[in-house]
Amino acid sequence: MLSILVAGAVALGISLFCTPLFIKLLQRRSYGQFIREDGPTSHLTKRGTPTMGGVIIILATVVGYTISNLVTERAPNASGVLLLFLMVGLGFIGFLDDFIKVRKERSLGLTPITKMIGQGSVGIIFAVLALQFKNELNRTPASTQVSIVRDTKFDLAFGGIIIGMILFILWANFLITAWSNAVNLTDGLDGLAAGASAVAFGAYVVVTLWQSYQPCLSVVNPENGCYDVRDPRDLAMIAAAIVGACLGFLWHNTSPARIFMGDTGSLALGGAFAGMSILTQTEILAVFIGGLFVIIVISDVIQIGFFKTTGKRVFRMAPLHHHFELKGWKEVTIVVRFWLIQFLLAATGIGLFYAEWLAQQ
Repeated sequence: MLSILVAGAVALGISLFCTPLFIKLLQRRSYGQFIREDGPTSHLTKRGTPTMGGVIIILATVVGYTISNLVTERAPNASGVLLLFLMVGLGFIGFLDDFIKVRKERSLGLTPITKMIGQGSVGIIFAVLALQFKNELNRTPASTQVSIVRDTKFDLAFGGIIIGMILFILWANFLITAWSNAVNLTDGLDGLAAGASAVAFGAYVVVTLWQSYQPCLSVVNPENGCYDVRDPRDLAMIAAAIVGACLGFLWHNTSPARIFMGDTGSLALGGAFAGMSILTQTEILAVFIGGLFVIIVISDVIQIGFFKTTGKRVFRMAPLHHHFELKGWKEVTIVVRFWLIQFLLAATGIGLFYAEWLAQQ
């Protein structure tokens, strides 16, 4: 428990006190956000607000996890290192996207193809490595079995090891791309993505902490309800660090935001969420834990699909939070209500997780 508390506290402190310094650095270099002209007109006042704040979230998370390991005199495990690799890797892709925007003074950065290649490269490396590094119980950080609340009997390796590896890479990259883009779409109002992410990863602190206290100590005769997760304590530490980093950043990101996380932060957080779902064997349960992100994506899909089919719009504007903006809701009202929705969905996810454990007893 101490390691989890230290990780969260250190990340919170770094994010809270280093973000103002980063804001001044960005302002001196005139690294400000460019606003799309087809969006809500109220957003035009945000033009020039420093972006790339995700750098602080990533830094705070990595340092929080590292210092926590040092303080508690424990070595980092494979799952923790892989999750941070995924977070930093996707954050770097987002950073390149943000950097191009501010340097070329436009609202578009990397081309969609370039961004997909970057995300795919990081995702493939993560997926391949996640099936390596067996521990003394012959467990790897991830498995080729599709998981709901824990691994199911549906194994992607039904056609052999090579087929299983290929299918797992495709499945993992689908999750990574989907979740990173979902958080990216949600990052449209001051504090919305940061607050929702804090709630989602807070739920994963509970899940991973519970898994760490209920491990399967034997492969041959596992106990009822135990979890076959390789390094749940490391995952709990990183989840706590991300919560701390998001809360510290949120202090400066709430309306009116002094800094935006940019694609640097949204891709990093989305990738970390996808990696967390894979490494904790909760790939389907994550739909509830990150429920707000799912709703935002669905609203965008509905809008695009309906418009291409009928030429008409379901919402005044997509994603969903912009629809309510155009209806006259205040930005703060939308953000707080969406946080509440995310909290209720995350709580539902935790409830389903615990109910499944009770059913195993």
